[in-house]
Amino acid sequence: MAASAIALTRCPDYDQNSVAQAVGRQFELLGGIERFVKPGDTVLLKPNLLAARSPEQDATQTHPAVILAVARLLKDFGARPFVGDSPGWGDVRACAQALGLIEPLGKLGVPIRALDGPRATVVGPEGLRVALSTVALEADAIINLPKLKAHQQLLVTLAVKNLFGCVPGKRKALWHYRRGSDPMRFCEMLIGIARFLKPVMTIVDGIVAMERTGPTGGDNKPLGWLIGGTDPIACEATCCRVIGVDPQQVPIMRAARQMELDGLDLDQIDLVGDPLPEAPESAFVLPSLIPIRFSLARVIRSKCRQMLIQARRSLAG
Repeated sequence: MAASAIALTRCPDYDQNSVAQAVGRQFELLGGIERFVKPGDTVLLKPNLLAARSPEQDATQTHPAVILAVARLLKDFGARPFVGDSPGWGDVRACAQALGLIEPLGKLGVPIRALDGPRATVVGPEGLRVALSTVALEADAIINLPKLKAHQQLLVTLAVKNLFGCVPGKRKALWHYRRGSDPMRFCEMLIGIARFLKPVMTIVDGIVAMERTGPTGGDNKPLGWLIGGTDPIACEATCCRVIGVDPQQVPIMRAARQMELDGLDLDQIDLVGDPLPEAPESAFVLPSLIPIRFSLARVIRSKCRQMLIQARRSLAG
């Protein structure tokens, strides 16, 4: 029996109507929106908001068409969605502004919130204490909206790592310093966070991906896919298939196998929706890897930048 169902929907571009149809099919293929949320639920939409870059620049961030399509679907259903993140570089509203999200989300009545308010939680098989955002923890449901990208530290970032954005502020950089010397321990932490947060749904934006380098500054790679499901590990495995990458090349997938998790192999996954081709149309260019671990000096510089951004925001307000 398949451990998890993964929905595959073709979407050739970011035309608003095409994306809305593809997102709607994601939910339909997996049992309908009522399977995941109830009317009145507060739902965190957790996109990949990393840096204030527009979709025209590159595929650094989850495309606004995907975020808006999910937000509209939830609003029409009677849920109360909000968009939240704690960007590694910059401010959540600056990232949303670069995506052109401020006005359309405002018209929908969908707030944008920083994932702040750290609360100590215990995650992963080691019982690791990690501070996660109270904003995320208090949502009735989380819908994970990652971007399919190359990543210079983890080869690719697919479904799991996006939830690391629920670690507030520069605490993320501190975890790079604390656990980055051992990729498996770092990935076990990422998986532990994802499993603790338990997103009710993950929809990976693979309509246009990023290859060659990442998580920013790479080349756009049109793929034409949304990949969705309830299990981020199974989504991760399916994304590997979409881009033609051996899952055992991917540190997060190796860590998941070491943890003996389900959803790692395609024979454990029930693929529904549009059929995948036997092989990708063209090779996905992977990055050269650099160390995961940040130096203490980099952590301090990063914290200083964050304090400067917060000071400027306070002055502007």
